[in-house]
Amino acid sequence: GIGLAIALRAGKEGGRVAVAAKTATPHPKLPGTIFTAAEEIERAGGKALPLVCDIRDEESVKSAIQKTVEKFGGIDIVVNNASAISLTDTQNTTLKKYNLMHEINARGTWLVTKYALPYLIESGRQNRNPHILNISPPLTIKEQWFSGHVAYSIAKYNMSLCILGWAGEFREHGIAANALWPVTAIDTAALNMLDDLLASKSRTPQIVADAAQLILTKDSTRFSGNFVLDEVILREHGQTEFDHYLVTPGNRDLALDYFIEEEVFNKLKLLWKEDAKKKDPKL
Repeated sequence: GIGLAIALRAGKEGGRVAVAAKTATPHPKLPGTIFTAAEEIERAGGKALPLVCDIRDEESVKSAIQKTVEKFGGIDIVVNNASAISLTDTQNTTLKKYNLMHEINARGTWLVTKYALPYLIESGRQNRNPHILNISPPLTIKEQWFSGHVAYSIAKYNMSLCILGWAGEFREHGIAANALWPVTAIDTAALNMLDDLLASKSRTPQIVADAAQLILTKDSTRFSGNFVLDEVILREHGQTEFDHYLVTPGNRDLALDYFIEEEVFNKLKLLWKEDAKKKDPKL
């Protein structure tokens, strides 16, 4: 999914990537393991360290951080991508699901960053451009983003609240903290399990990875505390071609992701129409 796409994008740039996740053996429904991910990263040109890690467990996180530092000599970037999702209302959300989403999305993000922080501070001292990137939504506090799935929304927004706080807390160390969120639905294995029709109206994870690369190569002392949308930042950097991200070629009837303001989406739809007319004046 998105995490692997970001890791592969870093690999193409020669990055050294620690893959910290639970999947050490193949899942019956979700493809890939930390080991196959590491192989793909190395084929792309990077170095990879597969680590079995449950970010809900403090000792597991501490061990993964230590092994990463022992292998690569430090940490310059933390990408908090891991999340759990249950789009259920309050009555239909079990306590088990509530706990899972908060332990992974909010608590896990905070825990990983906490134990990576000393190495990010050292990265800042050495002017290595340290970054924290959370895959979490813009902080737009409106009823519509919460009422359908309160438990999920507050867990996900907690990741964004971390960015708001960390941008200020870590500024003196030259550490950037930013959030990135896709405008449209993104085609992942999990999405295909939930809704294959929605997946057909989505984009590939590569668009998020390309946007992440732009964020993570910005000057960490000058670009922090931002809630970035993937297509928006790509357009800001001059990109006008987006068709290669379409899951279904030619299908521009894209599904809007959660937490995207209608005003933003309408502006982008006009740009999509302009892009299409440039390719085919008859449209």
